[in-house]
Amino acid sequence: MKKRQYPFLLIGLMALFVLPIYFYYISSTQPIKRFGVSYMTMNNPFYEVINNEMRKQIEARGDQLIVRDPLLNESKQQEQIEQFIDMKVDGIFINPVDSRSLEPTLAKAKRAGIPVIAIDVPLSDSTSLLSTVVSDNYGAGVQCARHIMSHFDHAKIGLLKHSSVQSASERIRGFKETIASDDRFQIVNEAQCLGQLEIAMPKTEEMIAKTPDISIIMALNDPSALGAKAALKNIGRKDIYIYGVDGTPEMKALLAKDPMVLGTVAQSPYSIGKKAAQAMYDHLKGAPVSKNIVIPVEMIDHDSIDFYSKGGWQ
Repeated sequence: MKKRQYPFLLIGLMALFVLPIYFYYISSTQPIKRFGVSYMTMNNPFYEVINNEMRKQIEARGDQLIVRDPLLNESKQQEQIEQFIDMKVDGIFINPVDSRSLEPTLAKAKRAGIPVIAIDVPLSDSTSLLSTVVSDNYGAGVQCARHIMSHFDHAKIGLLKHSSVQSASERIRGFKETIASDDRFQIVNEAQCLGQLEIAMPKTEEMIAKTPDISIIMALNDPSALGAKAALKNIGRKDIYIYGVDGTPEMKALLAKDPMVLGTVAQSPYSIGKKAAQAMYDHLKGAPVSKNIVIPVEMIDHDSIDFYSKGGWQ
């Protein structure tokens, strides 16, 4: 006589219906991880894209990203990091207002066992950082200089800078060290603009008033380049060429139609946001994380603009 299989059938049904519910319950009761991020400013679409990508990566795992904007105020950013430490967040992302002053505050996070990742801007002292995720900023400056050297016989150049931020100063350093190798080109004026369009406008007008023979403006980023463009329009100068760094949709749209906007070195905020989030989760899982993650950049000019989307980032 054939033995009855009812017990085995019952076990199979339990495995089919009960176990998925059990595993769902276990996963849904895991504590939510909370991460804090403080950007130097959210008045820059580049950081909005980085933030959206990080939020997407973090929320896809059921976790939370707490965003703070210190409005380019160094002391306020330090306070925000202190608040994250008091909240006992699982990790901190920092886009520093100043590359030199945050180490004592970040050391507190390290002592509290909270990993910290710098995004887009490195710190002068990375002792307390888990990792730094940045574009090849020095290389961006080099690419702009080489483009000028290969497209002009000579030029007098004005610089728009943000020297307290290491990523911006690295771009300018790469540019200056490269252009210095060719005596056909001279840097005749420099101005600090904090990377902000509304500051770059009056600073550009001041530069042109003092050194009207400038024929090229090299800006540390695209918002500054767009501010320079607006200033040149205000003063009626149509004979000065502009370079930037970022690859913003606005700058690419100008590249496609404006002969005086000659180039921008494209960064990928999507890659920065994604790699920063991945590095944090890798560390929390116990996997090794590189101390420095450098993302390549590439020149976009009139010859290559058609290969890029004008309406979005890369």
